[in-house]
Amino acid sequence: MAHFQLPEVPTDDGLWGPPTGLGAAQALPEEFRQIPFSPFSKSDRIGRIADWNTSGSTSDDRNAASTVSGRSTRNTRGGSVPAYPTGAPVNTFAYFHAEDESSFSVVDNSRSTATRRGAASSAARGARGGAQAGARTSAFGRGGAQAPAASTRGGRGGARVTPVSTMQRGARRGGYRDWERTQRKAREASITVAPDWEQLSEIDFVRLHKLRMDVEAPEDLASYGALYAYDRSYDRVSVRFERPLQPRDRVHYNPTTSDDPVIQEIAESPDNKAQVFITDSILALLMCSPRSVYPWDVVITKTEDGKMFFDKRANGPFDFVTVNENATEPPIELNDPANGPNPERNVRARINTPSALSLEATFVNENFGFQVCDESKKPYKFSHPNPFHTSADDGQLASCGYRYRRFNLSTDEEDPVEMVVRTELNAYVPGATAKAPPSQFITIRTLNEFDSRAPGAGGAPDWRSRLDQSRGAVVATEMKNNSFKLARFTVQSILAGADNMKVGFISRANPLDPYRHVIMGTSWFKPKELAAQMAYSLANGWGIVRTIIDLVRDAPPGKFVLVKDPNRPIIKFFKVPNDFDQNAEEEEEEEEEAAPEAPEEE
Repeated sequence: MAHFQLPEVPTDDGLWGPPTGLGAAQALPEEFRQIPFSPFSKSDRIGRIADWNTSGSTSDDRNAASTVSGRSTRNTRGGSVPAYPTGAPVNTFAYFHAEDESSFSVVDNSRSTATRRGAASSAARGARGGAQAGARTSAFGRGGAQAPAASTRGGRGGARVTPVSTMQRGARRGGYRDWERTQRKAREASITVAPDWEQLSEIDFVRLHKLRMDVEAPEDLASYGALYAYDRSYDRVSVRFERPLQPRDRVHYNPTTSDDPVIQEIAESPDNKAQVFITDSILALLMCSPRSVYPWDVVITKTEDGKMFFDKRANGPFDFVTVNENATEPPIELNDPANGPNPERNVRARINTPSALSLEATFVNENFGFQVCDESKKPYKFSHPNPFHTSADDGQLASCGYRYRRFNLSTDEEDPVEMVVRTELNAYVPGATAKAPPSQFITIRTLNEFDSRAPGAGGAPDWRSRLDQSRGAVVATEMKNNSFKLARFTVQSILAGADNMKVGFISRANPLDPYRHVIMGTSWFKPKELAAQMAYSLANGWGIVRTIIDLVRDAPPGKFVLVKDPNRPIIKFFKVPNDFDQNAEEEEEEEEEAAPEAPEEE
């Protein structure tokens, strides 16, 4: 065990402290007798924070240097610096760093505040009248206008001001009412946090970015549904040969995890070893959550035997597609001050709100997937029919195949963690011959353009003039403005084992008409290559999911809600009552009953 032995310290009975004279030399240990003593001053600021932004030496540095050299002990501003004891070897431990600094080079070429002030004052010395007043450090003139940071020249009547645009070529030009855009209201949460909810944990996105976990290839458990062939004629669609988007009445099922009969059958099977059950849309959102900006929530149910079901709420954010969520200036609400005093009269403002654009993008995404499938050819049927379609009276089924796959998220063989995921495929690419099996299974997604001149467009180019010539620039802009949405599309395709992802570029026929759209082009993307282009790490996504699973495993059985903060990059984990969904529905019914009926018009 480590120990420390105190040295022997001789004392003087007549005086306080160690003995003086010959006894002092004997009291000092022999290993310290030849080391010279470096005096110090009580005014030395030990622990002072270094200011690296200050140009040149400070007054304290100059005073210390002058004191060491013996020239002066007086501060230039009138304050005195106490001198060291007379006759002390002050240069014993002096450090000169001039030679060391000669090997360094300046990386940051930005001008410091002191340099700008010195330049402004030197430029204004020869000015007369308003020139001297304009070169002062105050940013406001006599009339209250802000003076630009420009050079001044001496003149008789005033200063000659160089335009700011000639000094800052790359500066962004301010738009109309930009000062009001910073005063937007905070976003509202996707779900109201009740007072009886108990917050168990909170995770910020910075921590989520650092998580990593490698997961092996999944195991297919079952497959259901039927797929139609993809119509190859849409590969030839371009801006010059665009096609109108035709709405089609098809039935597409996307129930939550707890309402899936196949998942319930797998969970109750005696051979089941999985503890986590989830759908691909919820799993992709969790894996891409650090890219999300808008609020969302996930309901988690943990049973007594340790099984965990991740569910979505009806009409929640999982059922809709966002637009320009990651743009520098996303779409604005109707009551935003930038829309003016009467936004209800502004047609462009009414149809380009985040909620209106989300409904439009969801409509476009669904109908494009229905339209590009060739229903005249024989469909490819999986081993089981659609588990959610009960009778033919419900309508014609859309092209959709469900794959139930099991992923192993275990980090230790003694503590296995397995997950069952329901994934979706949208179509297949036929083989070389009519009797050949499908060559590829694909997913179908869309990117939509609403109005390149409207607020919230995110600097996207006009597709009618740039899509055919510079498709790469259009895709790069969409990756920036819709990073979260594209990452979710890509992860869903990877989870389903799709060979390719078909992306359609849909635009409005008229920028002021959100109900008529045209198909302006299509592109093929391999999911893993697209993830690499977007700098998305699949290992990071699995690490995020395993961290959330560990939070639920450490909690007691019950019901929980995972909430994305609407205005901060934070995820909160709440313990909620088991009937909180029912309470919300009862409150809505009571409000509807209590609402007064509208008077009938005569």
